[in-house]
Amino acid sequence: MTYLYLIIIESWRFLLEASPYMLLGIMIGGILKTFLSATYVARHLGSGRFISVFKAALLGIPLPLCSCGVLPAATSLKKQGANNGATTAFLISTPESGVDSISISYALLDPIMTIARPLAAFISAMMAGIIENCLNHPSPSFAPIINNCSGNNCCSDKQCASDTPHNQSFPDKLRTGLHYAFNELWGDLAGWFFIGIILAGLITVLVPDQTITAHLAGGFEAMLLMLLFGIPLYICATASTPIAAALILKGVNPGAALVFLLVGPATNIASLSMLIGLLGKRATSVYLISITVSALGCGLALDWIYQTLDVSPQAIVGQGGEILPYPVQLISALLLLALSIKPLLAAIKR
Repeated sequence: MTYLYLIIIESWRFLLEASPYMLLGIMIGGILKTFLSATYVARHLGSGRFISVFKAALLGIPLPLCSCGVLPAATSLKKQGANNGATTAFLISTPESGVDSISISYALLDPIMTIARPLAAFISAMMAGIIENCLNHPSPSFAPIINNCSGNNCCSDKQCASDTPHNQSFPDKLRTGLHYAFNELWGDLAGWFFIGIILAGLITVLVPDQTITAHLAGGFEAMLLMLLFGIPLYICATASTPIAAALILKGVNPGAALVFLLVGPATNIASLSMLIGLLGKRATSVYLISITVSALGCGLALDWIYQTLDVSPQAIVGQGGEILPYPVQLISALLLLALSIKPLLAAIKR
């Protein structure tokens, strides 16, 4: 009974932390659906083994979305024509980096780590996306779904560039995007999300936080342990930064800290469970293996850079404040639960 209570508490904590970012991601996904031309997405992210992956990886670097919040946006991109490789690259580079995490890295870590973090995110995203597209070559005849222009309010062009009427005003497009986001888009993700939240709570109870720092003596073994603990746990890129700074001060090598900064935000039980539904088991395996290999490689390279430059990694450690106040988290969680009633009931009926 005690373990069940702890699992519920931890799952609720994960829900509180993830809900604001998930809502943000859902809204961004809806806005992308409405304002981003499906023809444009298909042209830039829908074909080509390499250039589409490069553009998707580059697009994801500055966006401040966590591993849960990026899923709705990536789902929207995929539905609008992005191939699996580009979608995979976007799913990796976005949570591993962002303008917020880059700025806090400069404040809490050091300039080398500040540059290494987004660069490693880009490398891991490119690696996963290219491998996925090589295994599953995008069809050269791929084209986005085009609406039938049956009325005067449709696109003026022969091919509808989006799913919204050509002459809609900005507020109308915004309402259309939000309606799509909180109905169709969230309906596709809600079941996977809550399954992952429960599994994340279970793993958190079985693997206490103290264990993460108790056996990290440094070296390649520390990187492997960072992988072991970082893959299933949910933590956003910004929140992981003060933890990495504290670990470095305790003696963890910067390469192991980088592995944690890459793997923690990009993978967790919640996101992996939803990725299976979005991309399939094979693509999710490519996603996970690519992150693992690239994170270890970048970690080893970073340690070599520090040793070559004879730099002692010192971080400015401060108390990491809450990113969002509790009332915002609570309201977001309750709103997300309310929005999930309809799709969860539909899933149960199916």
